[in-house]
Amino acid sequence: MSANKFKGTGVALITPFTKEKRIDFKALENLVEHVISNGVDFLVALGTTAETPTLSEAENMDVLINVIEKNNGRLPVVCGIGGNHTDDVIRKMEKYPLDRVDAILSVSPYYNKPSQSGIVAHFKALDKHTPKPIILYNVPGRTGSNMLSSTTLQLANECENIIAIKEASGNMKQCMELVQHRPKGFTLLSGDDDLVMAQIAVGFDGVISVAANCFTADFCEMVNSSLRHAFTHAQKLHYKLLDGIDLLFAEGNPAGVKCVLSEMGMCENEMRLPVVPVSSATHEKIKAYLQR
Repeated sequence: MSANKFKGTGVALITPFTKEKRIDFKALENLVEHVISNGVDFLVALGTTAETPTLSEAENMDVLINVIEKNNGRLPVVCGIGGNHTDDVIRKMEKYPLDRVDAILSVSPYYNKPSQSGIVAHFKALDKHTPKPIILYNVPGRTGSNMLSSTTLQLANECENIIAIKEASGNMKQCMELVQHRPKGFTLLSGDDDLVMAQIAVGFDGVISVAANCFTADFCEMVNSSLRHAFTHAQKLHYKLLDGIDLLFAEGNPAGVKCVLSEMGMCENEMRLPVVPVSSATHEKIKAYLQR
């Protein structure tokens, strides 16, 4: 599987819920259709934005199958499978219907804060057992540890199934080190919606985005313009979107994006605890932004 399939805009899909906190599969199907028709390049199911820690294993499977079937082969599909228990991640890879997806997105182990050597050992174990290409995911703000550029580059060079990284450290120097030293064919994806234009300018290939759920057309156009080095146009879109992107994360993800999507009539403004809806003050700011 070529890493070229995962350039441009990938969308980290939310999991819509009904007012009774059940999965709203109709809303999920409508969201998949919305993002495809507005220009995303690939779909990411079961990422952090999907509230996977609050879904049962059966629900995770149902969400994945729903996305696959609604997509119906139109775009590449990436499935999130990660964790801080290496053997359990391998077990999930064996259990999920990965014959129907194009790649796995796997987060660096969280909470137990392994050393860089531990991170390498974790991903090398996954590399030996994976049936699909792996996109690494470095998000220190959630995991509690940063996967250094040297660690990512070691894995990129030594593991044939590791083809890309979603880099969400927010550290531009680390991003530039990845660009400067990556092996040929290794794809660099942003995990920071507010930095993606700058990251593409220094050599990144795209993004796995939260904002692409709701600001889809403008966000995809901004990414595509950046990839064409049409930065004058990309800048206009970046600054049009910047306040909205800030609001998406003002009180945590996916509370912000679900608020926006509810205002768009795409889903209910419902989450599962411990995530709660944004405050009334932030909700009013979101409504004002959308009206502008």
